[in-house]
Amino acid sequence: MSTSTQSAPATQDVDLGRVGLWSGGLGGLELGRLREVAAEIEELGFGTLWWGEAPGSRETLTQALVLLGATERLVAATGIANLYMRDAAATVAGARTVAALHPGRFVLGLGVSHAPLVEGMLRKDYGKPLATMRAYLDAMDGAPRGTPESREPGPPVLLAALGPKMLELARDRTQGAHPYLVTVEHTAQAREALGPDRLLAVEQGAVLTTDRADGLRRARIHLEMYKVLPNYRNNWLRLGYTEEETTGDLADRLVDALVVIGDEDAIAARVAEHHAAGADHVCLQVLGEKNGDPALDDVRRLGPLTR
Repeated sequence: MSTSTQSAPATQDVDLGRVGLWSGGLGGLELGRLREVAAEIEELGFGTLWWGEAPGSRETLTQALVLLGATERLVAATGIANLYMRDAAATVAGARTVAALHPGRFVLGLGVSHAPLVEGMLRKDYGKPLATMRAYLDAMDGAPRGTPESREPGPPVLLAALGPKMLELARDRTQGAHPYLVTVEHTAQAREALGPDRLLAVEQGAVLTTDRADGLRRARIHLEMYKVLPNYRNNWLRLGYTEEETTGDLADRLVDALVVIGDEDAIAARVAEHHAAGADHVCLQVLGEKNGDPALDDVRRLGPLTR
Protein backbone atom coordinates (compact mmCIF):
# COMPACT_ATOMS: atom_id res chain seq x y z
CA MET A 1 0.00 0.00 0.00
CA SER A 2 1.33 3.45 -0.87
CA THR A 3 1.94 5.70 2.12
CA SER A 4 1.28 8.93 0.20
CA THR A 5 -1.98 10.77 0.92
CA GLN A 6 -3.94 13.69 -0.49
CA SER A 7 -4.22 15.98 2.53
CA ALA A 8 -1.03 15.07 4.39
CA PRO A 9 2.36 16.34 3.15
CA ALA A 10 4.04 14.29 0.42
CA THR A 11 6.26 11.54 1.79
CA GLN A 12 8.57 8.83 0.58
CA ASP A 13 6.97 5.51 -0.38
CA VAL A 14 7.79 2.80 2.15
CA ASP A 15 6.89 -0.90 1.92
CA LEU A 16 6.45 -2.20 5.47
CA GLY A 17 5.80 -5.74 4.36
CA ARG A 18 2.96 -7.93 5.56
CA VAL A 19 4.49 -8.83 8.94
CA GLY A 20 6.99 -6.94 11.05
CA LEU A 21 8.53 -7.31 14.48
CA TRP A 22 7.97 -5.02 17.48
CA SER A 23 10.72 -5.48 20.04
CA GLY A 24 10.89 -3.95 23.49
CA GLY A 25 14.27 -5.55 24.15
CA LEU A 26 16.43 -3.68 21.66
CA GLY A 27 17.44 -0.97 24.11
CA GLY A 28 18.92 -3.55 26.46
CA LEU A 29 21.37 -4.85 23.85
CA GLU A 30 24.88 -3.49 23.46
CA LEU A 31 25.30 -1.69 20.16
CA GLY A 32 27.37 -4.41 18.52
CA ARG A 33 24.82 -7.04 19.46
CA LEU A 34 22.00 -4.74 18.36
CA ARG A 35 23.49 -4.57 14.87
CA GLU A 36 23.79 -8.36 14.72
CA VAL A 37 20.20 -8.86 15.83
CA ALA A 38 18.89 -6.35 13.28
CA ALA A 39 20.72 -8.17 10.49
CA GLU A 40 19.27 -11.49 11.60
CA ILE A 41 15.74 -10.08 11.78
CA GLU A 42 16.14 -8.87 8.21
CA GLU A 43 17.42 -12.29 7.15
CA LEU A 44 14.40 -13.96 8.77
CA GLY A 45 12.15 -11.96 6.46
CA PHE A 46 10.46 -9.46 8.76
CA GLY A 47 9.70 -6.37 6.70
CA THR A 48 9.89 -3.79 9.46
CA LEU A 49 11.43 -3.52 12.91
CA TRP A 50 9.58 -1.40 15.49
CA TRP A 51 10.58 -0.26 18.97
CA GLY A 52 9.41 2.18 21.62
CA GLU A 53 10.86 5.25 23.30
CA ALA A 54 10.56 6.16 26.96
CA PRO A 55 12.64 8.13 29.45
CA GLY A 56 15.94 6.30 29.90
CA SER A 57 15.87 4.57 26.51
CA ARG A 58 18.16 5.30 23.59
CA GLU A 59 17.27 8.38 21.58
CA THR A 60 14.99 6.88 18.98
CA LEU A 61 16.20 8.60 15.79
CA THR A 62 19.80 7.71 16.64
CA GLN A 63 18.77 4.09 17.18
CA ALA A 64 17.07 4.13 13.78
CA LEU A 65 20.39 5.04 12.18
CA VAL A 66 22.12 2.17 13.99
CA LEU A 67 19.53 -0.33 12.76
CA LEU A 68 19.44 0.97 9.20
CA GLY A 69 23.22 1.01 8.98
CA ALA A 70 23.33 -2.64 10.00
CA THR A 71 20.83 -3.79 7.36
CA GLU A 72 20.14 -3.43 3.65
CA ARG A 73 16.37 -3.74 3.18
CA LEU A 74 14.77 -3.70 6.63
CA VAL A 75 12.45 -0.78 7.37
CA ALA A 76 13.00 0.92 10.74
CA ALA A 77 9.89 2.34 12.45
CA THR A 78 9.61 4.22 15.70
CA GLY A 79 6.72 2.83 17.69
CA ILE A 80 6.62 5.50 18.95
CA ALA A 81 8.82 8.57 19.06
CA ASN A 82 7.67 10.31 22.23
CA LEU A 83 6.80 13.91 21.34
CA TYR A 84 7.69 15.03 24.87
CA MET A 85 11.29 13.88 24.30
CA ARG A 86 12.07 16.52 21.65
CA ASP A 87 10.44 19.56 20.15
CA ALA A 88 8.76 19.49 16.77
CA ALA A 89 11.58 21.20 14.87
CA ALA A 90 14.09 18.66 16.19
CA THR A 91 11.80 15.80 15.21
CA VAL A 92 11.40 17.12 11.67
CA ALA A 93 15.12 17.73 11.22
CA GLY A 94 16.15 14.37 12.66
CA ALA A 95 13.51 12.29 10.89
CA ARG A 96 14.19 13.86 7.52
CA THR A 97 17.93 13.29 7.94
CA VAL A 98 17.33 9.59 8.66
CA ALA A 99 15.00 9.31 5.67
CA ALA A 100 17.46 11.06 3.36
CA LEU A 101 20.28 8.70 4.38
CA HIS A 102 18.07 5.61 3.93
CA PRO A 103 15.32 6.49 1.43
CA GLY A 104 12.17 4.37 1.65
CA ARG A 105 13.30 2.59 4.81
CA PHE A 106 12.13 4.75 7.72
CA VAL A 107 8.74 5.44 9.28
CA LEU A 108 8.16 8.02 11.99
CA GLY A 109 5.62 6.69 14.45
CA LEU A 110 4.67 9.54 16.75
CA GLY A 111 2.76 9.51 20.03
CA VAL A 112 1.86 11.42 23.18
CA SER A 113 3.08 8.72 25.60
CA HIS A 114 1.43 8.57 29.03
CA ALA A 115 0.98 10.98 31.92
CA PRO A 116 2.79 8.85 34.57
CA LEU A 117 5.89 8.66 32.36
CA VAL A 118 5.87 12.27 31.20
CA GLU A 119 5.08 13.85 34.56
CA GLY A 120 6.84 11.33 36.77
CA MET A 121 10.06 10.82 34.81
CA LEU A 122 10.42 13.81 32.48
CA ARG A 123 8.98 16.31 34.97
CA LYS A 124 6.83 17.87 32.25
CA ASP A 125 3.15 18.75 32.21
CA TYR A 126 1.09 16.21 30.31
CA GLY A 127 -1.35 18.04 28.07
CA LYS A 128 -4.64 16.82 26.67
CA PRO A 129 -3.55 14.17 24.14
CA LEU A 130 -5.55 15.29 21.11
CA ALA A 131 -4.82 19.01 21.48
CA THR A 132 -1.16 18.29 22.21
CA MET A 133 -0.78 16.11 19.13
CA ARG A 134 -2.59 18.58 16.90
CA ALA A 135 -0.37 21.45 18.08
CA TYR A 136 2.75 19.32 17.60
CA LEU A 137 1.77 18.46 14.02
CA ASP A 138 1.15 22.17 13.38
CA ALA A 139 4.63 22.93 14.70
CA MET A 140 6.15 20.18 12.54
CA ASP A 141 4.45 21.63 9.47
CA GLY A 142 5.81 25.07 10.33
CA ALA A 143 9.36 23.98 11.19
CA PRO A 144 12.20 25.75 9.32
CA ARG A 145 13.40 23.91 6.22
CA GLY A 146 16.97 25.07 5.73
CA THR A 147 18.70 21.86 4.59
CA PRO A 148 18.45 20.13 1.21
CA GLU A 149 16.82 17.04 2.72
CA SER A 150 14.24 19.17 4.53
CA ARG A 151 12.88 20.29 1.17
CA GLU A 152 12.46 16.73 -0.15
CA PRO A 153 9.65 14.30 0.76
CA GLY A 154 10.17 13.08 4.30
CA PRO A 155 9.29 9.78 5.96
CA PRO A 156 5.68 8.67 6.44
CA VAL A 157 4.24 9.73 9.79
CA LEU A 158 1.92 7.41 11.70
CA LEU A 159 0.14 8.37 14.92
CA ALA A 160 -0.22 6.17 17.97
CA ALA A 161 -3.99 6.40 17.72
CA LEU A 162 -6.49 4.45 19.82
CA GLY A 163 -9.63 6.54 20.26
CA PRO A 164 -11.85 7.77 17.43
CA LYS A 165 -10.71 11.41 17.57
CA MET A 166 -7.01 10.55 17.42
CA LEU A 167 -7.74 8.15 14.55
CA GLU A 168 -9.52 10.98 12.73
CA LEU A 169 -6.50 13.22 13.29
CA ALA A 170 -4.26 10.48 11.88
CA ARG A 171 -6.53 10.24 8.84
CA ASP A 172 -6.61 14.00 8.24
CA ARG A 173 -3.02 14.99 9.00
CA THR A 174 -0.71 12.00 8.55
CA GLN A 175 -0.20 8.84 6.54
CA GLY A 176 -1.99 6.61 9.01
CA ALA A 177 -1.96 5.00 12.44
CA HIS A 178 0.07 2.61 14.56
CA PRO A 179 -2.29 1.28 17.27
CA TYR A 180 -0.52 -0.55 20.09
CA LEU A 181 -1.96 -3.14 22.48
CA VAL A 182 -5.21 -3.58 20.58
CA THR A 183 -7.65 -6.29 19.57
CA VAL A 184 -8.85 -7.48 16.19
CA GLU A 185 -12.11 -5.66 16.87
CA HIS A 186 -10.18 -2.43 17.34
CA THR A 187 -8.41 -3.01 14.03
CA ALA A 188 -11.77 -3.12 12.26
CA GLN A 189 -12.86 0.08 14.00
CA ALA A 190 -9.57 1.78 13.16
CA ARG A 191 -9.88 0.88 9.49
CA GLU A 192 -13.39 2.33 9.39
CA ALA A 193 -12.20 5.56 11.04
CA LEU A 194 -9.13 5.91 8.82
CA GLY A 195 -10.89 5.13 5.56
CA PRO A 196 -9.43 2.98 2.80
CA ASP A 197 -6.39 5.06 1.88
CA ARG A 198 -4.46 5.44 5.13
CA LEU A 199 -1.85 3.01 6.40
CA LEU A 200 -2.84 0.87 9.38
CA ALA A 201 0.04 -0.88 11.15
CA VAL A 202 -1.07 -2.70 14.30
CA GLU A 203 0.97 -4.27 17.08
CA GLN A 204 0.10 -7.79 18.26
CA GLY A 205 1.56 -9.44 21.35
CA ALA A 206 2.36 -13.15 21.04
CA VAL A 207 3.56 -15.96 23.29
CA LEU A 208 4.81 -18.96 21.35
CA THR A 209 3.87 -21.88 23.61
CA THR A 210 1.32 -24.68 23.85
CA ASP A 211 1.40 -24.46 27.66
CA ARG A 212 -1.60 -22.20 28.28
CA ALA A 213 -0.83 -21.58 31.94
CA ASP A 214 2.71 -20.46 31.08
CA GLY A 215 1.39 -18.37 28.20
CA LEU A 216 -1.06 -16.54 30.43
CA ARG A 217 1.69 -15.97 32.99
CA ARG A 218 4.03 -14.43 30.44
CA ALA A 219 1.25 -12.36 28.90
CA ARG A 220 0.27 -10.95 32.31
CA ILE A 221 3.89 -10.03 33.07
CA HIS A 222 3.86 -8.03 29.84
CA LEU A 223 0.49 -6.40 30.52
CA GLU A 224 1.23 -5.50 34.13
CA MET A 225 2.86 -2.16 33.27
CA TYR A 226 0.11 -1.18 30.83
CA LYS A 227 -3.02 -1.82 32.88
CA VAL A 228 -2.36 1.26 35.05
CA LEU A 229 -2.06 3.60 32.06
CA PRO A 230 -5.37 5.39 31.38
CA ASN A 231 -4.91 5.61 27.60
CA TYR A 232 -4.97 1.82 27.32
CA ARG A 233 -7.61 1.13 29.98
CA ASN A 234 -9.96 3.67 28.40
CA ASN A 235 -9.53 1.96 25.06
CA TRP A 236 -10.37 -1.44 26.53
CA LEU A 237 -13.50 0.03 28.11
CA ARG A 238 -14.52 1.52 24.76
CA LEU A 239 -14.17 -1.95 23.27
CA GLY A 240 -16.72 -3.31 25.71
CA TYR A 241 -14.59 -4.78 28.50
CA THR A 242 -15.78 -4.09 32.02
CA GLU A 243 -14.11 -2.25 34.89
CA GLU A 244 -13.68 -5.57 36.65
CA GLU A 245 -12.01 -7.16 33.61
CA THR A 246 -9.52 -4.30 33.18
CA THR A 247 -8.31 -3.93 36.77
CA GLY A 248 -6.36 -6.14 39.12
CA ASP A 249 -5.65 -9.56 37.64
CA LEU A 250 -6.83 -8.91 34.08
CA ALA A 251 -9.58 -11.21 32.86
CA ASP A 252 -8.51 -14.12 30.66
CA ARG A 253 -10.91 -12.84 27.99
CA LEU A 254 -9.02 -9.55 27.76
CA VAL A 255 -5.58 -11.17 27.96
CA ASP A 256 -6.46 -13.53 25.10
CA ALA A 257 -7.71 -10.63 22.97
CA LEU A 258 -4.51 -8.62 23.50
CA VAL A 259 -1.93 -11.43 23.39
CA VAL A 260 -2.24 -14.51 21.21
CA ILE A 261 -1.01 -17.63 23.02
CA GLY A 262 -0.30 -20.78 21.07
CA ASP A 263 1.79 -22.44 18.39
CA GLU A 264 2.88 -21.02 15.05
CA ASP A 265 -0.48 -21.74 13.46
CA ALA A 266 -2.37 -19.91 16.20
CA ILE A 267 -0.18 -16.85 15.84
CA ALA A 268 -0.47 -16.94 12.06
CA ALA A 269 -4.25 -17.12 12.41
CA ARG A 270 -4.33 -14.00 14.60
CA VAL A 271 -2.18 -12.13 12.09
CA ALA A 272 -4.59 -13.16 9.35
CA GLU A 273 -7.54 -11.92 11.44
CA HIS A 274 -5.95 -8.47 11.71
CA HIS A 275 -5.38 -8.36 7.96
CA ALA A 276 -8.96 -9.43 7.31
CA ALA A 277 -10.13 -6.66 9.66
CA GLY A 278 -8.27 -4.03 7.65
CA ALA A 279 -4.64 -3.95 8.80
CA ASP A 280 -2.02 -3.35 6.13
CA HIS A 281 0.80 -4.48 8.41
CA VAL A 282 0.97 -6.46 11.65
CA CYS A 283 4.03 -6.12 13.87
CA LEU A 284 4.40 -9.06 16.25
CA GLN A 285 5.76 -8.46 19.72
CA VAL A 286 7.09 -11.86 20.76
CA LEU A 287 7.07 -12.11 24.55
CA GLY A 288 9.80 -13.89 26.45
CA GLU A 289 10.19 -14.91 30.06
CA LYS A 290 10.42 -11.33 31.31
CA ASN A 291 9.97 -7.79 30.04
CA GLY A 292 12.82 -6.69 27.80
CA ASP A 293 13.64 -10.24 26.71
CA PRO A 294 14.00 -10.15 22.89
CA ALA A 295 12.93 -13.84 22.76
CA LEU A 296 15.11 -14.46 19.74
CA ASP A 297 14.64 -18.24 19.69
CA ASP A 298 10.88 -17.77 19.36
CA VAL A 299 11.34 -14.99 16.80
CA ARG A 300 13.39 -17.38 14.68
CA ARG A 301 10.59 -19.95 14.79
CA LEU A 302 8.10 -17.33 13.59
CA GLY A 303 10.18 -16.22 10.62
CA PRO A 304 8.11 -18.35 8.19
CA LEU A 305 5.05 -16.20 8.99
CA THR A 306 6.62 -13.44 6.93
CA ARG A 307 6.37 -15.46 3.74
